[in-house]
Amino acid sequence: MSVDRDPVSRATVVGYTVVAIGLFGWFLFGWLVERQGFVNSVGESAGTAFALLLVISIVGTVRRSRL
Repeated sequence: MSVDRDPVSRATVVGYTVVAIGLFGWFLFGWLVERQGFVNSVGESAGTAFALLLVISIVGTVRRSRL
């Protein structure tokens, strides 16, 4: 079963890379600068990532419904 999909744009890949680097920086900031602990920093970064994924999902749904 083959599904034709549109290729991912370069801007999307760059955007996701910037977000990933930002999340890693947020983790390091919480862990090393604020000294809030490793587990708390991982949890905060993961929570931020899930919130961003939710926003991306909502935006994608709205864009798809307008077509």
